[in-house]
Amino acid sequence: MNKSCVIAVCAAVLMAACGQPKQQSEEVATSGNPVFEGWYADPEGIIYDDTYWIYPTWSDLYENQTFFDCFSSKDLVNWTKHSSILDTTEVKWAKRAMWAPSVIRKEGKYYLFFGANDVHEGEIGGIGVAVSDRPEGPYKDLLGKPLINEIVNGAQPIDQFVFKDDDNRYYMYYGGWGHCNVVQLNDDFTGLVPFEDGEVYKEVTPANYTEGPFMFRKNGKYYFMWSEGGWGNPDYSVAYAISDSPFGPFNRIAKILQQDSTIARGAGHHSVLHVPNTEDYYIVYHRRPLNDNTRDHRVTCIDRMTFDENGFINPVKMTFEGVPARTIDK
Repeated sequence: MNKSCVIAVCAAVLMAACGQPKQQSEEVATSGNPVFEGWYADPEGIIYDDTYWIYPTWSDLYENQTFFDCFSSKDLVNWTKHSSILDTTEVKWAKRAMWAPSVIRKEGKYYLFFGANDVHEGEIGGIGVAVSDRPEGPYKDLLGKPLINEIVNGAQPIDQFVFKDDDNRYYMYYGGWGHCNVVQLNDDFTGLVPFEDGEVYKEVTPANYTEGPFMFRKNGKYYFMWSEGGWGNPDYSVAYAISDSPFGPFNRIAKILQQDSTIARGAGHHSVLHVPNTEDYYIVYHRRPLNDNTRDHRVTCIDRMTFDENGFINPVKMTFEGVPARTIDK
């Protein structure tokens, strides 16, 4: 083969190679589900500045539920564990069953509301509140006693969620045993403030409510969410309502998170992350692995939550992949 032929052949090979589309070998990083190791339930997700945080319940026998851990991430994929941010050595009245943290920041302080002792009538326990200078703690008991100890309107004082409304009022929704109350917190979270009608506790229980209330606001509407079914059962699930008022009425619209025979069972007790100034919403929840009937085997997961053109929440598709990496602009 002469020199000119060699050049022609090489040129043809080079052109053919350049004309071929590049193969995409890089995979997009995702959180995976569960998002971190360990048996954790009742996850409260929140965004502080440019960081995602999750505060869950340690899923174990009631007698072993004596502390809280939390987790932080810059991108929803890589999580850092912060161990024992609050425990019964700090909360002297709490002995067991420390459940379902709810967290909020106010005037540079970080507050963690929690349930303790699986309280029944005449017992000491219920909803407490702790405070810290940092989101990862350590937290200190604010009151030295429960904020709510009594059973009012049939609602066991557990599963509290603190909601800041646009008028800077802070409401707390709470309740187990199929009943939900809302109360208004005072300025320093040391007590309750009566509503304008003089009531302190308003019952706002929607149809099929069991426990685990959550509230967020979107386009001027109040989205109230809760868990249905028994927490130990495969049909544990999440439903919601939409209202023009933080006090309802909360007319049940639909179930949006439930078991999937190909993924997991017992999906419930959730929270919602909303990336500021975007339409990116994520549901943070616990679920039970398939083919495992261990009572306390619950794990924390994240999946996308979307809305239709009318503002209704679309059914959530549980996944093993979780969600793609997502940082928050400062």
